[in-house]
Amino acid sequence: MPHRTPVRPVQGRTALVTGVSRRRGIGYAVAVELASLGASVFFHHYGPHDADQPWGGDDLDAVRAGVREALAEGATAGDASADLRDADAVEQLVDQAWALTGRLDILVCNHARSGGDGSVLDMTAEVLDAFWDTNTRSTLLLTRHFAHRHSAHRRTATAAPHAPARPGDRVRGGPVDERTAGRVFWMTSGQGEGPMRGEVAYATSKAALAGATPTVAAELLELGIVLNTVNPGPVNTGYLDPESTDRSLAEIEAWREATPFGRWGRPTDPARLIGWLATDQGVWVAGQVITTDGGMGLV
Repeated sequence: MPHRTPVRPVQGRTALVTGVSRRRGIGYAVAVELASLGASVFFHHYGPHDADQPWGGDDLDAVRAGVREALAEGATAGDASADLRDADAVEQLVDQAWALTGRLDILVCNHARSGGDGSVLDMTAEVLDAFWDTNTRSTLLLTRHFAHRHSAHRRTATAAPHAPARPGDRVRGGPVDERTAGRVFWMTSGQGEGPMRGEVAYATSKAALAGATPTVAAELLELGIVLNTVNPGPVNTGYLDPESTDRSLAEIEAWREATPFGRWGRPTDPARLIGWLATDQGVWVAGQVITTDGGMGLV
């Protein structure tokens, strides 16, 4: 049989994926998926957050090895640790990712703060700020820096301080080039589909991203960048394991048995969706909040 060259639909592109610190995590699955599709991958991690969680951290050398093993020939990988509550660290991360290959085509904002939350009666300014800074502000700033790096209309953006635009002014740069359009992915948590008791700060920070998706997506499209937000549904990254969950085991098992497929989501489920949306075939999907939960929201 003739040898078939593997299909690499994002060959030659470079992706920055945040929140890639555990092999059981969604970020790791996304990084591996994009690498297998041909992309060079720069990934971000922040071990101190995982160390504070019931499931703990992971071996970063093993994480690096897994991503590198998935790379196509000619692609490369790099990584950096950063606390994305620091606005300067956000910009530095984008610069580091750009330096990997001299280009940046895909941004996946997968990082998130979880744990240490509470009900509305527990909320303090410090708790709310910690979740906002990590989950929302950093995602918006990452997107801004990515857009400046990637945009074909960068000169318009850099000219803004000298010619301030009015709210709602549009950048008219002509039709989006489907072959070179950048991709940005935000992650939300389905907080609009039902209550998330005891996670008020987390739900608020993620709801802001879902709510801002149409606005930011419209602005980015004028710069040749496609934004979509993904709600992966309940994906077991360790927080639903009996030995590391903080939830009722009886309730968890009853919920799992009631799901249409009889299982939790796996990290590879949202990763495959993001991988496809990052290809040329997925470019027509823009400005959407997409749920990929195996019908769990219907139960």
